[in-house]
Amino acid sequence: MRIPKVQIPKIPKEENTLIISQLLEIIDQQSVSIQLQGEEIQQLKDEIARLKGQKPKPKIRPSKLEKDPKGQKKKDPSGKRPGSNKRSKTADLIIHKEITVPPESIPTNSTFKGYQPYTVQGVNILPYNVCYLLERWQTPNGDYIVGQLPPEIQGHFSLELKRFILYQYFHCHVTQPLLLEQLWEWRVDISAGQLNRILTEDKNVFHKEKDDILSVGLKVSDYINVDDTGARHDGKNGYCTHIGNELFAWFQSTNSKSRINFLELLRAGQMDYVINEDALEYMNNQRLAKSILHLLDNHCKKQFADLSEWEAHLQELEIINHRHIKIATEGALLGSVLHHGLPKSLVILSDDAGQFNILNHALCWVHAERTINKLITPNDEKRKTLENVQKQIWDFYKDLKVYKTSPDETKKAQSEDRFDEIFTQTTDYQMLNLALKRLYENKAELLLVLERPEIPLHNNLSENDIREYVKRRKVSGSTRSELGRRCRDTFTSLKKTCRKLGVSFWDYLLDRLSKSQEIPPLQDLILHHANSP
Repeated sequence: MRIPKVQIPKIPKEENTLIISQLLEIIDQQSVSIQLQGEEIQQLKDEIARLKGQKPKPKIRPSKLEKDPKGQKKKDPSGKRPGSNKRSKTADLIIHKEITVPPESIPTNSTFKGYQPYTVQGVNILPYNVCYLLERWQTPNGDYIVGQLPPEIQGHFSLELKRFILYQYFHCHVTQPLLLEQLWEWRVDISAGQLNRILTEDKNVFHKEKDDILSVGLKVSDYINVDDTGARHDGKNGYCTHIGNELFAWFQSTNSKSRINFLELLRAGQMDYVINEDALEYMNNQRLAKSILHLLDNHCKKQFADLSEWEAHLQELEIINHRHIKIATEGALLGSVLHHGLPKSLVILSDDAGQFNILNHALCWVHAERTINKLITPNDEKRKTLENVQKQIWDFYKDLKVYKTSPDETKKAQSEDRFDEIFTQTTDYQMLNLALKRLYENKAELLLVLERPEIPLHNNLSENDIREYVKRRKVSGSTRSELGRRCRDTFTSLKKTCRKLGVSFWDYLLDRLSKSQEIPPLQDLILHHANSP
C-alpha cells in the first residue's frame, strides 16, 4: 500500500522563520524516507549511491578536495603512454649462477654467436645452522679454558633469523601463530615463548632511538600532523596517538586521548611540570579562576620533578576542584613542553579533535569539507544548491594550493574576502547554512596557511601513517603485555621514519642488531634532512 506524502500547508512569508524553515527541511527528509514505492525507493538508492561514491564503504564518500573533479588521470605532456620509459629489469641484479643452455640440435658448419641472456629471479630459503666448536683446554694447574663465541652471537638464534622475525611481525603484520608455523615448516626449532622473547625483550636500543626521534623531530619542525585511533590493550579500550610530518613518524599507545595525555607526549620523555608565563597565559585563556591563578603565580616554587610532586603542590594550595586541577595541569604541562625547547611557533595540524587545539592550531580542509559533504538533500533543488557550494569550496581550495607556491599580501587579502563570501552566504537550504556557519567559526584555523604557507592544507599524512594501527587492529586485535605494546609503538615509529628518510628497514634492523652502526642514528638523519636546502 502506498503511503501518501504528508501535505504541509503553505506558510506565509512573514511567519516563515529560520526555525520553521529548518523544521520543514527535516519534515521533507522524513517524508522522502517513508515512501516505499516507485520513484521514492529509487531516489533513496540514488542518494545512497551518491554518498558512497558507488562503493559499499565508506558510508560518507571521501572528500573531493584532493581529487581531480573529473576523475581523469593526467596525461604525459610528451604524449607517451605511462610506463613506456622503463628501465632494464635486470640491470642491477647480482647473478649468483650461470647455466649454459645449447639448442637441442646444431646443424653442421653453424657459427657460435654468443649468448642470449634470460634471467630468472628467485630466493633460496633454507635453514642455515652453525655449530661453534669451542675448544676446551686444561691448563697445567688443572683449570679449564674455553674458546669464546664471536661478539655478534647473542643466544641460539642468528642475527639474520632475528631480523627476519622482527621484519615479518612488525613490517609485514604476520601474527605470532602464523610466524611460528612458518618457521617450523622451514625446520627452525623454536618455541612460542622464544619467538615472543625475540619480538619483545632486550629492545632498549630501539626504544631509546624511538624516543630521540620525537625529541629531535619536534625541535626542527615548523609543523606536525597529529591524529589518534583506537588501540586495544589487554582486552581494554585504549588509544594510539600519532605525531609526525615528512621527516618522522612517532606513535605512543596510552589509555587516554585527553589534552593532558597529548601534552604529556609532547614533553618527549621529560617528567616535570613548570609554572611560567606560558603556563599562566594558557590557564588565563582557559578561564581558570583568578584566585587559583594568583595562588600558582605567587608561590615560590615553579618547577616540579614529577606527577606526585605536582599533585602534592596542588593539595598544599588546596586546589581540589576537578576543573581547576585539569586546567592547571594542562598549563603546567604546556609550560614544561615550551621550557624544554619546543618552538612556540610550532603549528599543530589536526582533524579538529579538541585535545590537539593548543599553540598554533590548523584544521584539515578535507575533514572540514565533510561537514558539507555528508548532508543529505531532500530534493533536487537543494541538491543543486549543495553541489554549487561544494564547487565554490573546491575552487577556493585549489586557489589556496596555488597561494602556497607563491604567497603575497594581495592574494592573502583576496583569499580572506573570498572565504567570507563563501562561508557567510545564505542559501535556501537551512541545514547547509548551519554547516557553513560552523565552518566560518573556524576561519582562523582554516586560513592559518595564509600566514604559514609551508604547512599542509590537509591531515592526510597523519591519516596514512596511523592506518598502520588500523590494519594491525584488524589482523591481531590487541596487545597483551606492556612489553608488547611498547614494542609495537617503537618498531612502527622506526619503520615509518626509516621510510620517510629513505632508509631500508630491512638493513636498519640488521645494523642495529649487529651494533655495526653503519646506518647513522635516525635522529641525526632527521637533522640532516631538516637542514638540507
